[in-house]
Amino acid sequence: MPSVPLINRTIAILLAVCIMTAACGDKATVSSAKEPHKIVPDEVYGVESMMSEPVTDAAGKLTAKVKGKLTAPYMLRIPRADSPYAEFPRSLHVDFYNDALRVESQLDARYGKYLNNQEKVFLKDSVVVKNILKGDTVRCKTLWWDQHTERFTTDDSVRIYTPDKILYGTGMEADQNFRWYTIKKMTGIVLTKGNDLGGKGN
Repeated sequence: MPSVPLINRTIAILLAVCIMTAACGDKATVSSAKEPHKIVPDEVYGVESMMSEPVTDAAGKLTAKVKGKLTAPYMLRIPRADSPYAEFPRSLHVDFYNDALRVESQLDARYGKYLNNQEKVFLKDSVVVKNILKGDTVRCKTLWWDQHTERFTTDDSVRIYTPDKILYGTGMEADQNFRWYTIKKMTGIVLTKGNDLGGKGN
């Protein structure tokens, strides 16, 4: 028969385990030494994030310049030690501001993945970028956005809609406000109704 001190010590250990499990909530799991460490993602609903960059004003004071605003219905944050990232599996929307803090361009995609260490976003599935002021729109299957260089790039097929034509091509580079763009390989041009050359619209 176990001694009284042994029984007391066993009860104390069980109570400690119960308290730790209750403190962790529903996500608490019991792991053994044989099981690999599992990364539990953080879930965030109703995401709103302002994007800014540090700038120095005329007086030499360091301030933040707002560059855009990201919104998404749902986000998963994967806290990997070597390569953390955030995933947007249920779509995302970004408003990019100009120096006057007006929305100059907008980005929409059904899926996005932000790589923290690289400061890059991978977008796929119905990717659309619009320049509100110019009226130009690009549509593509996949797109990379580099937060550091503030540029979009893709090696996939693209369609660019302007007020008077539609450009088809493969591969593209553009600034994040879509003020300029370069198509690597042009595959076609369709003149639309508003074109001065009288092309028929699609």
